[in-house]
Amino acid sequence: MTDAAFRLHRRALLGGLVAAPAVLQFGRAYAGMGSGGAYVFPLGVASGDPAPDGFVIWTRLAVDPVAPDGLGGMGGPVAVRWDIAADEGFRHIVASGVETADRSAAHSIHVEVAGLRPGRPYWYRFTAAGQQSPIGRAHTTPAANADVAALKLAVASCSNWESGYFAAYGHMADEAPDLTLFLGDYIYEYTRGPERAAEVVRPYGFEEATTLAGYRNRYALHRTDADLQRLHAVAPCLAIWDDHEVQDDYSGVWSKTAGVSPNDFLRRRAAGYQAFYEAMPIRRTRLDARLQMPIYRRVRYGKLAEFFMLDGRQYRSRQPCSDGPNGGKGQIVTDAVCTDRLDPSRTFLGFDQEGWLYDGLKTADARWTILGQDLLMAGMRFGDGGPDTRYWTDTWDGFPVARDRLTQTLNTLKPRNPVVLSGDYHSFWTADVKLDSNDPASPTVATEFVGTSITSTGPSYEGLMSAMPSNPHIKFFDSRVRGYMSMEITPGRTTTRYQAISDVRDPRAALSTLNTWVVEDGRPGAQLA
Repeated sequence: MTDAAFRLHRRALLGGLVAAPAVLQFGRAYAGMGSGGAYVFPLGVASGDPAPDGFVIWTRLAVDPVAPDGLGGMGGPVAVRWDIAADEGFRHIVASGVETADRSAAHSIHVEVAGLRPGRPYWYRFTAAGQQSPIGRAHTTPAANADVAALKLAVASCSNWESGYFAAYGHMADEAPDLTLFLGDYIYEYTRGPERAAEVVRPYGFEEATTLAGYRNRYALHRTDADLQRLHAVAPCLAIWDDHEVQDDYSGVWSKTAGVSPNDFLRRRAAGYQAFYEAMPIRRTRLDARLQMPIYRRVRYGKLAEFFMLDGRQYRSRQPCSDGPNGGKGQIVTDAVCTDRLDPSRTFLGFDQEGWLYDGLKTADARWTILGQDLLMAGMRFGDGGPDTRYWTDTWDGFPVARDRLTQTLNTLKPRNPVVLSGDYHSFWTADVKLDSNDPASPTVATEFVGTSITSTGPSYEGLMSAMPSNPHIKFFDSRVRGYMSMEITPGRTTTRYQAISDVRDPRAALSTLNTWVVEDGRPGAQLA
């Protein structure tokens, strides 16, 4: 990073501090007011991947969060004590230990806590270098056979630092969810150039991330945001990635950039995956010899709900027709020029993950079956359904036979009340997932809700609305607002609110409910409340 870019980034960081009063306290500590010198917990704390007997607690030590080498200004190994308490005042500590934070994982700490009681809150903190972290609150999940009256979710995706402030995260924290789902694009790898300067609310101040240091610093910058820190501190999360954690519209081992070999791209992808692990409160995973990092997993919430968190980027085939004149990033194609789209050997999840999911659906017996994933599953046709109908190949529409395998599995196995939660589109969608995506009259096998972005700009509202007459399975669409989804699950119904903020340029943006959708137990398809 050049000296000028580094100074620009410092101004961006300080700009974020000025915007959020809660971060001003962090700013004073970061300036050296911690008892042992510079504050070592400026990135806050987080918890995730809850189970009946525990969860993951996370922090990352840093004294200079965006140091150019990506190591947060830290040197050698540091001993970090962690404590779990049954009360917020830490009068009753029920578990504790010491972990070592070192350079190999950018001084991040992942503690997989076990031995706790199911279905209750706990509080946690870290101590290092004579300083104490903020206190976080986590929850164990209920026992697998427990009756559960309700579960509150907050669902987020697509938070571009440059596009605006994270007020939506603050409103999510105010709702005090039991669980937060992050469905991808937690960071953005690119930086807008001078031609797009007018779109920038607060600059990243970095070159495009392609190295481990670059990705680490993007996560670190996001974690200095007070609203995001507060959200992570109030509830555990389940997090997956989409594309911007590595590169826009990559697919498996293939870069969107022409001429980049899979071997070269794999090194960049591995750096992005490693930084994701270091920054997220997820259970231990690692890059294997093939530079793969498994993150798909299954989490049960008593008898009420079971979550299948899916990876829709790492294992999939290349987008169809990505080499010819009709290929390329975000290309919308017809089957007439892209017969590859219908190749049955193509996979969206990878065949191993597909098998894992289908095996899991065979035994799923919770009241609600939740698929958390990255891209619209229900599909979107551009055209009248005839031979000139076009499809966007980066999505499930680029892998229709793979989608057919999934919808046929849902129809055959009939897990109870499948609900798909998706991100990526910077817009709200309510849709029926059909057994046959080409036949609107075919059975509805799942209900899909897509959340809008935390900050990222939405696609053309008028352009997509013009295509809706050809998509009767899509009940609602709106790309004009930013925000998140708030969801309550009970045995009898799910209630999903589309929460919209007033202005991403306002760090104290107001909140309103755009509309509310209900799915009744045993009746696939959402209805307006």
